[in-house]
Amino acid sequence: MIYHVTNKHDWEVAIIKGFFDEPSLYTEGFIHNSTDIQVVGVIERYYKGKTDLLLLHIDEAKLKAEIKYELAPSVNEMFPHIFGTINLEAVVKITDI
Repeated sequence: MIYHVTNKHDWEVAIIKGFFDEPSLYTEGFIHNSTDIQVVGVIERYYKGKTDLLLLHIDEAKLKAEIKYELAPSVNEMFPHIFGTINLEAVVKITDI
């Protein structure tokens, strides 16, 4: 299981489009994700003070796009990156943050 932090509006748009994407897919070539032990740090670093956040629980086995674990030098950790859109059926659970 991997995780992605988003907001309620972007998730609602994904439902309409039939897939989830992020601007990083088009600027960096992938969507940033986290493992379970990385989620808290990601929220503290990038989402502090933001509201209406959701945590997408993504089943890697159901994901159609390629996934690679790559080093993030800023924190010296391997993070899961999705190289394509996230098919909605791969999102098996959504929790409020």
